Amino acid sequence: MIEVPEKLAASQSEFNGEAGRAFIAGLPRLAADFLDRWELRIDGPSMYGMAALVLPVVRRDGTPAVLKLQLLDEESVGEPLALRVWDGDGAVRLLGHDDATGTMLLERLDQTRMLSHVPDTREAVLVIARLLAHLTSFPAPEGMRRLADIAAAMVDETPKALERVADPAARRLLADCAAALREVLDEPGDRLLHWDLHDENVLASERAPWLAIDPKPLAGDPGFDLWPALDNRFDPDELAWRFDAMTDVLSLDRARARAWTLGRVLQNCLWDIEDGRGLDPQQLEIGRRLRDT
Repeated sequence: MIEVPEKLAASQSEFNGEAGRAFIAGLPRLAADFLDRWELRIDGPSMYGMAALVLPVVRRDGTPAVLKLQLLDEESVGEPLALRVWDGDGAVRLLGHDDATGTMLLERLDQTRMLSHVPDTREAVLVIARLLAHLTSFPAPEGMRRLADIAAAMVDETPKALERVADPAARRLLADCAAALREVLDEPGDRLLHWDLHDENVLASERAPWLAIDPKPLAGDPGFDLWPALDNRFDPDELAWRFDAMTDVLSLDRARARAWTLGRVLQNCLWDIEDGRGLDPQQLEIGRRLRDT
């Protein structure tokens, strides 16, 4: 039997409610089914994040791999499609996929060597920037979620959401984020975005120094992909350097990248408001510093 980590069960319940609890309840059977179907043998302790259970396995021919089991939703449904487009070039290689459940068999990378373990945060940011420059050079395939739709919905939601923000400075900042986003809505882009390339989603492997994992892909402007590298291991004094370094490596127009990054800040804050949480001071700080540059 597969034991489901308590933290994974808690996060699924918190963020996905009844659907998350049903997913957790069915995980042992789902894992057993795919271990049998794909002739896999478990090869170590399970790993997990907020959304997925990952089992190290060995294939019938002796190849090490990982079995990724996750709730199929609007974010995860595009992951195998993006991985097929990248085909191991800058990202983990997809070895197998089940459309009905979203279950994936992936090449095994070195979980002990995350980019987050690199002590030099500037070097880590440059690694992410170089990966993004490559990954976003691919056009998004048909059927991918569109940044155009997501951004337009955020702009529409903002006025109502601001009614629930008591602090006038925070309200003004979020209104400014929405205004910046509105200015770039007419050119949302068509590149294949990772959306979540922070330094724990970059692992080492024998075939490449660093590879991206766990995309939540979109079709859009690469400027929307910069925020995670500004947020992880946050240092307010490094924010301007990180933003300038990434826009330089990706050859982005700085004003447009700033607008799309303010859009990411707005997205995070809208989620906080919708869930009844207080606004994250770190998000507000990132937004203030970018707005005022």
